[in-house]
Amino acid sequence: MIYKLNHMLERSFPERRVFLRSDNDTRYLRISPLTQLVAFSGSTIFAAWLIIATSILLMDSIGSGNLREQSGRDLVLFENRVAELAHERDMRAEEAAAAQARFNTALEQISVMQSQLLASEERVRELETGVEVVQANLRKALKARDEAEADKVQLVAQINGENGAQNGMSAQEVEATVDVLTSALADTAAERDDMVISASEALRMADALETDLRLMEEKNDRIFSQLEDAVTISVAPLDKMFKSAGMDPENLIATVKKGYSGQGGPLTPITFSTKGGMVDPDSMRANAIIDKMDRLNLYRIAAQKAPFALPLQGAFRMTSPYGPRWGRMHEGQDFAAAYGTPLYATADGVVTFAGWQSGYGRLVKIQHEFGIETRYAHQSQIMVKVGQRVSRGEQIGAMGNSGRSTGTHLHYEVRVGGKAVNPMIYIKAANDVF
Repeated sequence: MIYKLNHMLERSFPERRVFLRSDNDTRYLRISPLTQLVAFSGSTIFAAWLIIATSILLMDSIGSGNLREQSGRDLVLFENRVAELAHERDMRAEEAAAAQARFNTALEQISVMQSQLLASEERVRELETGVEVVQANLRKALKARDEAEADKVQLVAQINGENGAQNGMSAQEVEATVDVLTSALADTAAERDDMVISASEALRMADALETDLRLMEEKNDRIFSQLEDAVTISVAPLDKMFKSAGMDPENLIATVKKGYSGQGGPLTPITFSTKGGMVDPDSMRANAIIDKMDRLNLYRIAAQKAPFALPLQGAFRMTSPYGPRWGRMHEGQDFAAAYGTPLYATADGVVTFAGWQSGYGRLVKIQHEFGIETRYAHQSQIMVKVGQRVSRGEQIGAMGNSGRSTGTHLHYEVRVGGKAVNPMIYIKAANDVF
């Protein structure tokens, strides 16, 4: 068979001989067609493999470069988005502070207007009393005038001799009496004219006060409408934030009220009338606004006590999320940044643990209101101690690589009632507020 194969391949691969010559002898090496075919095929296969392998390596290198560039672009976009969210959070905080300032200013204006309304009501009552007095005096003056005119008529009749014999008065006495009555009648007429002028002036002032009251009521209505809109706009996002985090707003408010049970201060009921009886509509609207502002203030206190903030400020990457990982449950969210990056408390609370704990490494635990606990693991440095009360945004340590960790990062946990929950629920819920 080999002979036949060599014979068939003779035309394409003729037999070759390689001569090896030395000083004393000459030898040759015969290369058959089959051997040449095997050598040629092997060389071709090797060259093809070399070309394909080189192409694969080049393609992989190019693809890896593109992936690295894409990852870099994604990282830049993520960092920009985080910076935008932080800027929006600061803007929302400034807007909330501005809204609180506007409300305080409006409340002061309402207090001033309340004083003005009370003074106006008192002035109206005084004018009404003055008008009644003027009218009573006017009636007396008119009555006296009528009596004087009747006496005058009687005296004139006596002068003419109609009743002279009956009364027995002399002409001089009658004339003197007429002069006295005429003078009294003139004084009464002058007093009547003065009373009429005073009554007209009092009525004009009453009309002016009614106009001022109406304009003030319209102004109050505009202020109330603006305050109602501002309070509604401020309360709605907070209400949505707590509901998105799975927290019942009513229970939160009840819990916060237990710790802040004092009364008095600016958020006390307002009364715009001193007449008693039913509460007027302005008082009801003002008290409704105060109730909403009180709710907004309680929401603000609750937001400070729940972990709605990020544990880092500045640039960072989110690595391993909450959920199953490598066959085990990963009970937190990992954040990666430079070694020593400051770590901050995400809510007001009390430090219950600050030290080394097995796989967590250097760990800080903070107990918050509403049965919530946050944990900050793998730190390089701890800056708080057990029993210390911390506020949201206060630095508690620095990022590190302690404990069971493969690189520098923060392992951040949120536990409710001792059970781990996804921290991103709180962080995402606060995106539209802070």
